[in-house]
Amino acid sequence: MHPAHIDALARDLATASLTSEGIRALVGAGAEAALARAVAAPARRAALRSPGARSTLLRALVLGDAVPADELADALPSLGVDGAVALGIVALDGDAARPLVAIRPCAFRDALGEGEWWIASDLDELAGVAPLRPDHVLGIGGAARTLAALLPPADAPVGAALDLGTGCGVIALHLRRFADRVVATDVSERALRFAALNARLNGVDGIETRLGSLFEPVAGERFDLIASNPPFVITPREPGVPAFEYRDGGRTGDALMGEVVAGLAEHLTARGEARLLGNWESIAGADGLDRAGAWASDGLDVWAIERESLDPVRYAELWLRDGGTLPRDADFPRLAGAWLDDFEARGVTAIGMGWIAARASGGGRPPLRRLERVGQAVALEHVGAHLRSALDDAAWLAGIDDDALRETVLVAPPDVTEARHQLPGAAGPNVIELRQGGGLGRSLPVDTALAALVGASDGELPVGTLLAAIAGLLEVDEAVLAADLLPRVRELVLTGFLHRRRD
Repeated sequence: MHPAHIDALARDLATASLTSEGIRALVGAGAEAALARAVAAPARRAALRSPGARSTLLRALVLGDAVPADELADALPSLGVDGAVALGIVALDGDAARPLVAIRPCAFRDALGEGEWWIASDLDELAGVAPLRPDHVLGIGGAARTLAALLPPADAPVGAALDLGTGCGVIALHLRRFADRVVATDVSERALRFAALNARLNGVDGIETRLGSLFEPVAGERFDLIASNPPFVITPREPGVPAFEYRDGGRTGDALMGEVVAGLAEHLTARGEARLLGNWESIAGADGLDRAGAWASDGLDVWAIERESLDPVRYAELWLRDGGTLPRDADFPRLAGAWLDDFEARGVTAIGMGWIAARASGGGRPPLRRLERVGQAVALEHVGAHLRSALDDAAWLAGIDDDALRETVLVAPPDVTEARHQLPGAAGPNVIELRQGGGLGRSLPVDTALAALVGASDGELPVGTLLAAIAGLLEVDEAVLAADLLPRVRELVLTGFLHRRRD
């Protein structure tokens, strides 16, 4: 690591405006969008038409093209070509500079506002590299963006945070925005070097990198927040099947995910939280989502959300493609056969893919185990705050009886709308549906009584008063109505259709 060289590189990238906005201005919106799909040709074409420092750095560091060494020298006046070689970002082949890594601008938005980082990682599909090297260090992809969105809002101080399996370090950068200090761990020394490079490149201190597997580097330590996109991919443990450090944890099946979830409780502070991405298997009639919920130890609230379920064939194809092996490749039938043999031998019928939110629950009540499948489109910018609120509400609901719920004043948030559907000429609606613009974007069919309660929940009257009024309007027994509605009101609070009024 050469701190002075990294600082010089940062100055040169800034001077050339190698930013998301700068790239868009250089190549156009269409070519920029193609980059997100790993299609380089339109941006390369546009860059070659507009020579200059930004064009040279785009071709070299974003697209992975070899460029003339003298052009790179002009584009890196502070670092210079010798500095770039010393830093390990290029190698010289005669008069050409050949990139060894990618360095790409990445815009983001979180609870603290908008920003942008330069993220260094290994060259990948966008740069024409396939298959990937076993110790490949991934840049920012959909998984990293999703995990960043799951993080709780920065509305309370966070002392220490843990990025378990940091990879290129982007989640550690997010955590450091609201945590006093961050520990970033990985089994890959190469990944930790990238993480340290990215922290320095973006002027971020307070991130400590440690080498080791899972919780081993932090034995005996506790954290206010743990985030992890662990190497959860289920890969057959057979000779000749490629394994990649960034995604394969070296365990059979989903055992690694089980270890991560089981280890959370002993590494969280009294009110500590965790956010994970992961996979879980359905095996011989045992539902995968149920298995994921059972991994957690006592003292931990767990909310597991399955976003997608794949059959073994589709799962094998997904991760073979991810590693650079396509159905047209000669190795594809053999490798796909190894994956399917492994699943068949262990009785795996489906693989769930999703999120886990957890919190230290403390004593005094049974821990939360909420397991649900959420297949609809979700606006990620709402998810982190929703999960934090849901865990708060779950703890509150577990501590109150129905009499206390009757005394509670609830509010329907502004993102909740109601849709009514009826047949032509019908006296009333056949279907009433509540829809959620925030949260997890749920839609929920309700009856007239529950719709009326939600509609009347404007923060003025307690639930019990509303129940009495609705019972009178519908001419039904209030006790019978309450027995029906109160459990459903609890669910509406938990899922964000109703909020407690906070004075």
